[in-house]
Amino acid sequence: MKSVIDILDLSVEEINELIAIACDMIESPKKYSECCRGKKIATLFFEPSTRTRLSFEAAMIELGGNVIGFSDAKNSSTVKGETVADTARVVSCYADIIAMRHPLEGAPLVASLNASIPVINAGDGGHAHPTQTLADLLTIYREKGRFDNLTVGFCGDLKYGRPVHSLIHALSRYTGIKIVLISPDELSLPEYIKRDVIEKHGMPYYETTSLDEAIPELDVLYMTRVQGERFDDPEEYFRLKDCYVLDPEKLKSAKSDMIILHPLPRVDEITVDVDSDSRACYFKQVFNGKIMRKSLILKLLNEAESNPVAAKRPTRMLSANACSNNRCICKTERGLVPQAVETDEGLRCAFCETAIMQ
Repeated sequence: MKSVIDILDLSVEEINELIAIACDMIESPKKYSECCRGKKIATLFFEPSTRTRLSFEAAMIELGGNVIGFSDAKNSSTVKGETVADTARVVSCYADIIAMRHPLEGAPLVASLNASIPVINAGDGGHAHPTQTLADLLTIYREKGRFDNLTVGFCGDLKYGRPVHSLIHALSRYTGIKIVLISPDELSLPEYIKRDVIEKHGMPYYETTSLDEAIPELDVLYMTRVQGERFDDPEEYFRLKDCYVLDPEKLKSAKSDMIILHPLPRVDEITVDVDSDSRACYFKQVFNGKIMRKSLILKLLNEAESNPVAAKRPTRMLSANACSNNRCICKTERGLVPQAVETDEGLRCAFCETAIMQ
């Protein structure tokens, strides 16, 4: 039984398979309208979401299945002290597959290690968002026709932007990708992603604070909002929240076939008069996200029937204080022993990927 917690849980071949099925779903939606009849997805959303939650629910309904779940942690037994592990065990008795969003990094992984059904990470803190990445990949494929030989610019909140982190991981497996990182110093991409993903895979990249200077060379511009919910200091958020604003004036120097992506919701970082520009693809991303979630749900349910045993990740037990990330699930989940995974660069927390200092 397979769960998808990180985009790297899917091979390039599996992503290509998902994209092929998604394209067929777009062409022949009725062909898939009863594929999940009698199946249920549990959408367990411990923090607010509109697009992702409704996308999963719409995907399952369009496959002929049903939906249960909650949209706020206040509507769950978390308020009574229930652990993520116990929630996963309980919900496994009611549903066939889980989609979980949680503010703590590593929570969906904990769920997958305790559930008897597949778990899809619908976003965990600032860590990963694999199904947003699938939406991004399908959009790039449908608009550009390829994944190789592209210059991709990421602009805005690169520190906490989990869609940015996941997409960089995904693009690292293709050839000819150049990365441009556009952010203020305070919101720059975490060093471990630059070192362990971009540099490790030999991807050319550079960092800049200027969108105006970077935009002429881009094939893809991935805008992000500054995420106020990830800041401990509200003053720092208000100081940085409007650091980049994409408007028609800035687009004058961009390529005519550049595409503009955004995981949404936007605040002020893309003005509404950009929406009519042919390069604006962020609402296409929303549609593509639903289709890729349909494709993923179908794949995981089919695989669960043929291989019901969950795969366990190799880990190494650590001391209780080993992970330094206060947003990690290991800091609050009762009974959870901190664990690490071996990487070429040393030990990392198994739940949030923070480097373990020894």
